[in-house]
Amino acid sequence: MAAAAYTYHGSVLPSVTRLRQNLSFYSSTSSSVTIEKKGSSKGKSRHLAVVRCSIGIEDFIGGDLVKFDLGQWSSDVEEHKALAIYSPHEGGYEGRYLNRLRYQGYHFLDLSARGLGDPEATLTKFHPVCPAHVGKQPIARWYFPPEVDYRLSLLPPNAKGLVVWIIEAKVLSKAELQFLALLPSLRPRVRVIAECGNWRKFMWKPLKEIAGLPAN
Repeated sequence: MAAAAYTYHGSVLPSVTRLRQNLSFYSSTSSSVTIEKKGSSKGKSRHLAVVRCSIGIEDFIGGDLVKFDLGQWSSDVEEHKALAIYSPHEGGYEGRYLNRLRYQGYHFLDLSARGLGDPEATLTKFHPVCPAHVGKQPIARWYFPPEVDYRLSLLPPNAKGLVVWIIEAKVLSKAELQFLALLPSLRPRVRVIAECGNWRKFMWKPLKEIAGLPAN
């Protein structure tokens, strides 16, 4: 059966068969570029450097559509229970990994590290909060229940657990990161994801490794 040709505003578009052939060709080839540094003619040797660039199918699909490491992401969350993630500066990529955990039955508690205060007191103990008095009202102190314990009590019976997702975790001290890394051992149904910085692509490491704790 001959491949059909399509037109758009008078221009002929390539057929689906041709697009598939081009995609399979680029995904299985690699290009090499040779960079030559010129030296002077006074007996100096020339330095050659070879740069090899490999092209994969993910370069044509788009980084925000398909993630081939979602399976590894899910297994690492279950194995380490607390991860430090590094996402690209433009943002948006972490949503794919968040949705994978949501599909598995996890519920989320989103917090910002800049307004977290003492993580141990805020997440696992009754803690005081002083509202703004605007200079005229008396200074009051309100007490709130532990954030993690309160959210765990509200989980539906079919929920797999609670993910504490902390943004801007790069401002936390080493002691605060160590508590977050140990939080799943105190609350077995809790998983911790801390955004500890940025990188050129989405990557993650065990939070214990970042906080300087032993793996076991």
